[in-house]
Amino acid sequence: MFRSIRVDAVLIQAVIAGALSFAHLHDLAEAAGQTGWKAWAYPVSVDLLLVAVWRRLRTERSGLAWFWFLVALVASLGANIATAGLLDLDHVPAWLRILVAGWPALAFLGGTLLAHTPDPTPAPTPEHAPRPVPVVDRPATPDPTPKVPAPEPAAALPEASAPGPAQVSVPAVPPALVDHARKVATEHRTRTGTDIDTATLRARLGVPEDLAGAIVAQLA
Repeated sequence: MFRSIRVDAVLIQAVIAGALSFAHLHDLAEAAGQTGWKAWAYPVSVDLLLVAVWRRLRTERSGLAWFWFLVALVASLGANIATAGLLDLDHVPAWLRILVAGWPALAFLGGTLLAHTPDPTPAPTPEHAPRPVPVVDRPATPDPTPKVPAPEPAAALPEASAPGPAQVSVPAVPPALVDHARKVATEHRTRTGTDIDTATLRARLGVPEDLAGAIVAQLA
């Protein structure tokens, strides 16, 4: 669907003013000896320089931009005043012919300087640049279940007087420690998919190696 075009009084005024200024610049250039297409190129050159300066002033208020703005403004305003009847266009003075003839080189210089002068806006410093989020390895979550202190190792039974095979004493394991070890083993199996071994259980419970082996034997 086509959008409706709203008539703006400011836009109409800009078109009328631009057309009149364009005609005045053409008439002055033609009176100064620039005939044919050259007379039509002068108002285009002046207006393009004004547009280039205006775009520069929107991002930078430097002395260079203001200088070329004044040059383009004087060229446009001077042509409008010169064609107001104060100047005999049939007998244009020599100095005005020189200005009109030298305008293309002046406009080219101004446009080149405006286009190729680097923007003085400072580049963002590393402090202003977004910093990457550091990746920090999270430490292992401590087990909230309090550790049960390991009991004292049971005293070794006295050896029998009769000769026979050596018996290995098995430390007694408190039921509370077995229940806690079973929870640790279940959590390990859920997290890794494998049964817990004696070394891992000993490190998790903080008990001696023989006691850890007895607990693993009871968990099997």
